[in-house]
Amino acid sequence: MKDIKELFKKAIEVSDNAYAPYSNFHVGAAIYCSDGSIETGVNVENRSYGLTICAERSAITRAVSKGKKEFTAIAVYCRDSDYPVPPCGACRQVISEFCTGDTEIYFAGKDKNFQNYSLKEIYPLDSLHDLVKENKTD
Repeated sequence: MKDIKELFKKAIEVSDNAYAPYSNFHVGAAIYCSDGSIETGVNVENRSYGLTICAERSAITRAVSKGKKEFTAIAVYCRDSDYPVPPCGACRQVISEFCTGDTEIYFAGKDKNFQNYSLKEIYPLDSLHDLVKENKTD
């Protein structure tokens, strides 16, 4: 059983570790793995910006490096934002690689009021996900 409050807590805590000297936009992410464990990640900026990695992709990469490839919920927290900050387009693409459309995505700004959407709500036209399913049946 998922403890969503624990997921929020981990995302909030880990945001303190973000490396954001250029934007001062500190983001933490926590993901529930299908085995019930939680992995975390933070945004890590680079002065070229294009090489910056978002917290969501950081958490997913960490989990995958441990052999975990299925996730059931993701929480994203930005302590420097006055509003909830959803995953960016690149993160939505990476999330869709490892999650179903029903995966719960939570995100919040500094008020810590997490909003909840499914992946299919924030990434509705995921045609490439269907392509993967088609290739797995061959």
